[in-house]
Amino acid sequence: MDFGFIFSSALGELFSPTTAAYALAALGLAVHFGYSGLLNFGQAGFMAVGAYGFAISTLSFDAPFFLALIISILCSVIFAFILGIPTLRLRADYLAIVTIAAAEIVRYVVTTNQLTSVTGSANGLAAFENTFYAMNPFPEGSYMGMNNRDFFIRVVGWGLVIVCCVLVWLLMRSPWGRVLKGIREDENAVRSLGKNVYAYKMQALIIGGVLGALAGMIFTLPRGAVQPSNYGTELTFFLWTCLLLGGMATVLGPVIGAMIFWVVLSLTQSLLYGLIESGAVTWLTTVQAGQLRYILVGVALMLLMIFRPQGVFGNKKELAFA
Repeated sequence: MDFGFIFSSALGELFSPTTAAYALAALGLAVHFGYSGLLNFGQAGFMAVGAYGFAISTLSFDAPFFLALIISILCSVIFAFILGIPTLRLRADYLAIVTIAAAEIVRYVVTTNQLTSVTGSANGLAAFENTFYAMNPFPEGSYMGMNNRDFFIRVVGWGLVIVCCVLVWLLMRSPWGRVLKGIREDENAVRSLGKNVYAYKMQALIIGGVLGALAGMIFTLPRGAVQPSNYGTELTFFLWTCLLLGGMATVLGPVIGAMIFWVVLSLTQSLLYGLIESGAVTWLTTVQAGQLRYILVGVALMLLMIFRPQGVFGNKKELAFA
């Protein structure tokens, strides 16, 4: 078993485009739950809306990249309004129910056979990434062991993560962010001070949803295809795992959590596959190993919640609202 290859492959996940997408989406969840107290279990829906908004506008309307990007963001804003208008005046558990249902509705709508010409149904959409890679300033060649396309998507993805982290950090240090934290702790107290709690919640839902839409784009561009099966409820649960690993009410926590999540997931899979191929483990198949790695990650998450519930970078004081 080549341990050097296994560990190098795992470390390669640190800065993969998928990790960047998870970091962005988990940062959106931090805005929703960590700073605002909004229990969103439908972040996969925002990612799907962003990915499909970009792909459909590119393929069906031949939109240039930046116009498709704007359309994707607008779609996520509309989706946030649809979710927020009937639920943000109610308790948090109602929002949780609505968001998880809405994410599944989005996934089932795009698989409708009547919309095959637009959404591609269960097969999804492909070949929409050309407008993005047409902006690639890097000539053909090798960049840190990657070709110019892989290097470009990493630069864009992680550059976007850095920009969004700075923006969220500035927002949460502003008077607007302090009001959000107050709503998280006690919205009735904030309401008594004359603040429009409903409006602040809606703004937080929109901002976190936009981050999810951007994550959906980064998630799908390296694949060159968007498929509804990638946006199931398990994706949202993985994003919550990233958030909890790093810390709920932090800016860097979701990013570090996404890195840890993908490194651990890749490492456990490679180790299990290596043990099976070397004959050291004969009672396990590769299919079972793929499922076992999620079990191991789940056990690790439970231990984390027992011994460090605030996450790697979280603060115990921030758990008082949960």
